[in-house]
Amino acid sequence: MGFNRPSKIQETALPMMLAHPPQNLIAQSQSGTGKTAAFVLAMLSRVNAARCYPQCLCLAPTFELALQIGRVVERMGQFCADVKVTFAVQGNRLAPGTRPKEQIVIGTPGTVLDWCFKRRLLDLKKISVFVLDEADIMIDTQGFSSQSIRIQRVLPRECQLLLFSATFKKAVWQFATQLVANPIVIKLRQEELTLGAVRQYYFVCESRLDKYRALCNIYGSITIGQAIIFCQPRKLAEWLSLAMTDDGHRVAMLTAELTVEQRADVIQRFRDGKEKVLVTTNVCARGIDVKQVTIVVNFNLPGTWSKEPDFETYLHRIGRAGRFGKKGIAFNMVERRNLHLVRLIEEHFQTEIKRLDPDDMDELEKIDA
Repeated sequence: MGFNRPSKIQETALPMMLAHPPQNLIAQSQSGTGKTAAFVLAMLSRVNAARCYPQCLCLAPTFELALQIGRVVERMGQFCADVKVTFAVQGNRLAPGTRPKEQIVIGTPGTVLDWCFKRRLLDLKKISVFVLDEADIMIDTQGFSSQSIRIQRVLPRECQLLLFSATFKKAVWQFATQLVANPIVIKLRQEELTLGAVRQYYFVCESRLDKYRALCNIYGSITIGQAIIFCQPRKLAEWLSLAMTDDGHRVAMLTAELTVEQRADVIQRFRDGKEKVLVTTNVCARGIDVKQVTIVVNFNLPGTWSKEPDFETYLHRIGRAGRFGKKGIAFNMVERRNLHLVRLIEEHFQTEIKRLDPDDMDELEKIDA
């Protein structure tokens, strides 16, 4: 698969995850450092191929992330004879009267809950490894939290629990350690929570048309592999997608309102390079891994209801570039009244976000993507 040596999180976590007897783990590692490969190896190592029923269960917050994890399982497990993976996601319907025979189940909380408790397709007592990917959102978001806990409570005592994320708020850490018995904890120090591989810039733009002009100047000046542009709310994403399409750009748009089939198709087309730009809401902020992405644009900064920066979402968004040590660039479009948010982000991550003039084409051309 192109791995020559383990990343830091793989080197640290794998011996713990593969140890006997199995040990529970709560692990934090930066975006793009190979967390998925680490817990997929752990699941594959625990599976008994001779037993045709689910033994490993992995929960992810979105349909796209569940499919991506499943693809890693299929690729890593291609030489594990008779080990199969299935998806407990919206739209994957099992024939009446049948139960999944695949040993590894990747799913989203709502559908997994339905399979376990309503339709009784999954026997949680037979699960030996339970993984929560993007664990902070899985135990900090109201709906996901109650669903994840309900599933976890039915698991056998000897089931290995593995929680992974790039970010954990303090309250979530405390809750996670209550949820998981005697865990080994791998935690980043605050100064490690930076994205050294991603250079960060900001433009001061007073309107969405100013932002659009800045975006066009970026496109005219920098050689871009592929780019993800984050917009909130959905109507802004729709406007930007139409504007870029009208200007001749090949643009894909992904929002939570699309059907499961449409979302899968959009992501696959973007992976295949059929569209160079993906305009999306926060539905793609976490976990989505497209290696060709060199640039992330925050058309508006992620914020909380209390008008503070949403630090976790910012970190996850710009982490879509600079995957696995590669270089990446993040551009932030900021209104003058929101400049204090840039300062707060700089302080929080102990990083520099450099101001650029969107009309200075010479300066833009010096940036090497």
